[in-house]
Amino acid sequence: MNRPDIISDLKKPSQSKWDVIVIGGGATGLGIALDAATRGYKVLLLEQSDFAKGTSSRSTKLVHGGVRYLAQGDLFLVKEALHERGRILRNAPHLALNQEFIIPLYTLWDVFLYFFGLKFYDVLAGSLSLGKSYFLSRKKTLDRLPLLVSAGLKGGMVYHDGQFDDARMVLALANACFKKGGKAINYVQVTGLIKNDSGKIVGVNARDKVSGDEFDLWSGIVINATGVFADEIVKMDMPGSKPSLRPSQGVHIVLDKSFLQSTSAIMIPKTDDGRVLFAIPWYNEVVVGTTDTPIEKVSLEPVALDAEIDFILGTAGKYLVKPPTRKDVLSIFAGLRPLAANTDKSTATKEVSRRHRITLSSSGLLTIIGGKWTTYRIMAKEVIEKAIHAGFLAKRKCQTSDMKLTSALVSGSSDRLRIYGEGMFEIRQMIDENPDLGLLIDPRFVFTKAEIIWVCRNEMAVTLEDVLARRTRALFLNARASTEIAGEVAALMASEMGFDAEWQKNQVASYIEIAGNYFSKESDSTWH
Repeated sequence: MNRPDIISDLKKPSQSKWDVIVIGGGATGLGIALDAATRGYKVLLLEQSDFAKGTSSRSTKLVHGGVRYLAQGDLFLVKEALHERGRILRNAPHLALNQEFIIPLYTLWDVFLYFFGLKFYDVLAGSLSLGKSYFLSRKKTLDRLPLLVSAGLKGGMVYHDGQFDDARMVLALANACFKKGGKAINYVQVTGLIKNDSGKIVGVNARDKVSGDEFDLWSGIVINATGVFADEIVKMDMPGSKPSLRPSQGVHIVLDKSFLQSTSAIMIPKTDDGRVLFAIPWYNEVVVGTTDTPIEKVSLEPVALDAEIDFILGTAGKYLVKPPTRKDVLSIFAGLRPLAANTDKSTATKEVSRRHRITLSSSGLLTIIGGKWTTYRIMAKEVIEKAIHAGFLAKRKCQTSDMKLTSALVSGSSDRLRIYGEGMFEIRQMIDENPDLGLLIDPRFVFTKAEIIWVCRNEMAVTLEDVLARRTRALFLNARASTEIAGEVAALMASEMGFDAEWQKNQVASYIEIAGNYFSKESDSTWH
């Protein structure tokens, strides 16, 4: 994936006409682009910022059916998600794994409720099950979760779901799209929709935010997959349109692994205010969340509210022997859910369906909103088939159900570098040729100098934040530590990409400002 080459291609008249233009470079958009490319359509994806900059990099890191959606009675969504969960673990085993969860049970009613509920969860998963659920005695529950509050504990229910690296999954989708002949580019913003004399959409106006170059790009169909920004694109088509989204904010905190001391995750199915809380091992730390807070204003950099952080800390403290405090927080990240609006404004966002909605405007703008990470593939399939049925594309079958996102050699490897797919072999070769590149940037993180250089060459990183937030997950794992390595990483990037000292200085300053949103200020009085 080479960004300058793609920009150069977009300037050629021969490259201005596409079968499909997708707007939005998150899970949904790249899922659609990959589906289209595998069917043989000429497809281009445009992302206004970086791939997975928004919602798609800020999830709970779960590939799951949704135990709480089962409790809400949305059996279709749960079954669909469970089957897609199985496909993700089968098709991207270098990024997704089988994670054991334990629900601590403190009443006999809960033992009954979750025993039978999770057995039904197993049935819905069918042949794509990740493992059967079962009851654990009080003693065995505490053996697996030694830091769980024991007072009143009756036992625990074990079940299995998937865990993954969301941002790197998006990059894997982008890479697969390229391999199938598609094109995807970041930092190119759609500034307008091109319509013909009949008022039908025939393309987009776009601007490269790096160079300032502008393009007119023509397409048989334009697909709006911009998540929480979907209404902005819809208004380009229909200026007086009503909002179709009801966004909510989900916040997570990251703690040191010492707060869990287990390879099992904890799932609290119903907290004091009816939300769900997870504590999940992830990259040698623990992700705890989430919240569900209605918001009015959408942003590329949402900021956690104090009340959300306090809710997570307070709830976790009720179940963990060692209650976490603000000073223990390594990172805080907030993401926005693009929930499809319903007519009942009194309904709390935690009760709003996570199903997706696909609409086709009279002028031909195809828009998808809502949905969840786990079902990205089936959402993409439905969008492309909607375009086919509406006559925008020739009929061709979906090819993604069993499509592997990496080679069998990578899939079966235990090498930590398998998260880079086939790039694992190139990175290993770089280190073999120059052992200094195998040195860790910092002992608090697992990535090396070679990885920084490789992602600059192969994954379209434009900014320091692209590398520290999404190519590696440093910002999400330890915000403060990531700022302390920012200078060294910027220097490696500058050397590889041909930038000067002024670029490095500006990138570090910009990154530190962004990282401030991920940092619990009370944990370090020197932060500024």
